Amino acid sequence: MDNSTYNNTGFVGDDGKGGKESHEKSRSVELSIKSTNGFQASDDYEPYAHRDVQHPLTNSETMVHLLKVALGTGIFAMPNAFNHAGYVVGFIGTIILGSIATYCVHILVNLHYELCKWKKVPSMNYPRLAEAALQSGPESLQRYASIAPHVINIFLLTYQIGSSCIYVVFMATNLRALIVAFGLNIDVRLVMVIILLPLILINWVRKLKYLAPFATIGNIITIGSFGVIFYYVFREPLTFEGKRPYATLSEFPMFFDTVLFALEAIGVIMPLENEMKNPKDFRGVTGILNRAMFVIVSLYIGLGFVGYIRYGADIESTITINLPNEMLAQVAKAMIALGVFTTHAIACFVAVDIAWTEYIYKRIEKSERKLLWEYALRTGVVFITFILAVAIPNLGLFISLMGALALSTLGILFPAFLETIYKWNRTSGYTKAIIIFRNILICMIGLAGFVIGTLLSLKEIIKTYL
Repeated sequence: MDNSTYNNTGFVGDDGKGGKESHEKSRSVELSIKSTNGFQASDDYEPYAHRDVQHPLTNSETMVHLLKVALGTGIFAMPNAFNHAGYVVGFIGTIILGSIATYCVHILVNLHYELCKWKKVPSMNYPRLAEAALQSGPESLQRYASIAPHVINIFLLTYQIGSSCIYVVFMATNLRALIVAFGLNIDVRLVMVIILLPLILINWVRKLKYLAPFATIGNIITIGSFGVIFYYVFREPLTFEGKRPYATLSEFPMFFDTVLFALEAIGVIMPLENEMKNPKDFRGVTGILNRAMFVIVSLYIGLGFVGYIRYGADIESTITINLPNEMLAQVAKAMIALGVFTTHAIACFVAVDIAWTEYIYKRIEKSERKLLWEYALRTGVVFITFILAVAIPNLGLFISLMGALALSTLGILFPAFLETIYKWNRTSGYTKAIIIFRNILICMIGLAGFVIGTLLSLKEIIKTYL
């Protein structure tokens, strides 16, 4: 999933004041957390009743937002993920990973609600939730509470910047395929150089509302591209000949991390739930989250399965590269690259917002050169994504690395770990044993994805480019 429309404090501020409003909101929650220590959970405090949302989201709007962030670059990599698992293991594995990811989101949302009741605050962001969880846990862990927000921010920044790198590689790869189709053989890195200046200029846009119309157009383009992809996939009869029902065990981590990158929207879940008119409808068996994830997992399985069955071992890191050298396919590639162009700007916007509001603005608040520092930060973030993309212009490896490095932790490991800490002194006996056993199992899955996936991805990157 593409979580780039939102930041770690809620919706990205577009007040044009360098994120001051967002910073003050984050700071107020931080002070609220620090001003309360060691008190019991309050049953008479209802966080939902104290939320003051200026433009709350309806249930249908929340559903649309969740579906919208699912239509990122990750879905185009699903056929390649199936190639690393086989169509049977890929089908079943995506369902299992989708279920685990959804369950971990439920853990995080429920923990968010409990901690808000405990701290008597209407809402928190992910970093402050981690801080509050450690404050509520065993005394031996409370000393690390102040470190927790920085750890979460590091992983959030890693994911946002990593996603932006993926967008650069995705755009350059598709544009190169388009250029090659017209008879000009060009290196993908040169394409990145060509698009660098436009990327810097669009990232100088300081108000999100000016990017929103382009993002809407990009979403429409992406949805339209699915029609083109499915047209070419089903243009001829599909055959299972030469397609593997299962792959080797050594290939599975690439499948695991690619699917996780595609499915996870951990950065968007809490902001969406915080902005809902009826947040209680987000949870539950038939809640917004489960309904959205059912549709999302179905879409990913559908494209991954039929894409692999169509192209088999010849599938590229993104299925768009497999489209034939026909005018309709070339137009689709160009339009998809254009849509991702705006997505890159929004992803960098989020990275800038985290760095600016959490670490920079508070140190230069009285400086007369705040605007200059902000533009320098925006340009620097774009350069970082550009340099990393030039160094590793392999979409499949980048997606796998980000899935392992950031999302195995933010989406699976941390939610289970934080819930265990919070529940440690609040449960006992059989209930406590079940929670600990369940969360240890989940943490092992997340940790395995993080360690094995990161090491294998780095090994392939070193082998390929060094």
